[in-house]
Amino acid sequence: MKVEFYGHVRQYHNIKSEIDANIREVLESSQYVMGPMLKRFEEELARYHGMKHAVGVGNGTDAIWLAFMALGIGPGDECITTANTFFATAEAIWVAGATAVFVDTDPRTNCIDPAKIEAAITPKTKAIVPVHLYGQCADMKAIRKIADKHKLFVIEDNAQAIGAHGDGFKIGELSDAATVSFIIQKNLGTFGDGGAVVTNNSDMDKRIRKLRNHGSDKRNVHSFGFNSRLDDLHAGVLSAKLKNIDAWNDLRRKWSARYTAGLKEARSFTLPYEVPGYRHVYHLYIIETKKPADRDVFLKFLNDGGVDAKTHYSIAIHKQEGYPWGKDARIVEPLTNSERNAACCISLPMYPELTEKEADYVIEKVMQWDKAQG
Repeated sequence: MKVEFYGHVRQYHNIKSEIDANIREVLESSQYVMGPMLKRFEEELARYHGMKHAVGVGNGTDAIWLAFMALGIGPGDECITTANTFFATAEAIWVAGATAVFVDTDPRTNCIDPAKIEAAITPKTKAIVPVHLYGQCADMKAIRKIADKHKLFVIEDNAQAIGAHGDGFKIGELSDAATVSFIIQKNLGTFGDGGAVVTNNSDMDKRIRKLRNHGSDKRNVHSFGFNSRLDDLHAGVLSAKLKNIDAWNDLRRKWSARYTAGLKEARSFTLPYEVPGYRHVYHLYIIETKKPADRDVFLKFLNDGGVDAKTHYSIAIHKQEGYPWGKDARIVEPLTNSERNAACCISLPMYPELTEKEADYVIEKVMQWDKAQG
């Protein structure tokens, strides 16, 4: 049996008529960039988040650095984040001209550990950038408290957790802005690339709208800016999908619960942790081998057995070949939990369109490995 990692084509066929209708509407409108479909989707996305504004941009990475630039964060400034996530989080800090400061993560959630943040703050610190990793929110109440104490901005990297929430808070409401990625593999993904910034800050919204469009908010009038716009075709795909996101996240939670029930007796790896009172939306279902040396062998066993498991993100950012040593980065050691997570993680197939037969086969193969470990 073969269990694929992604269910993109299945998802398309499930709502093909809605997606095709929106694409046709865009094509027949003759407005493909900054047109009415983008405006509609931005309004829908803002409403979904309970925020005043949403700005569609070229991709999730652009969303982060455009948010920094809209807040005036740049050379000489520091932004505190984590190293066990996709490279783009730190990359966006560097694109803005600021310095990335890495602190360790909570060993259970793998999100930024609020207890590690204050030791990293200097007079140069301007922002905290928590990543809602794998689909679970970071502890935004604690982060907001630290930010208020030190007068810092908070930009949430929400590439992986649309539809998640914490205990008594929604993503975006305790920060200056939250950024979203719409690349196809995300819980809400288009057929290509895309991103957005959601915020309640009207000035920030206006600045990003100008920055994404060559510094222009009026035809033929320009200032410093970029070309980073969410195309209307992508907005149409996303608009069709957005109305299904909560139901799809419920299915992700269903399959995650089935995995957890079937794997709970395992001894050679640990299972995901969901903070009580939080809604984890399982962008990824991550298990961690107890020994780093086992991870790649375990992964090959699953792949050879037909389970298309993968790793996310198997090299911590500060250990990447392209890591910019020097003034552009600073590590507040140790990063024990971040490095363990990167070295031991395996992602099991996780998407709404899984079947019971497929989920149970994944469980069977994973437990075969565990039993063989003695």
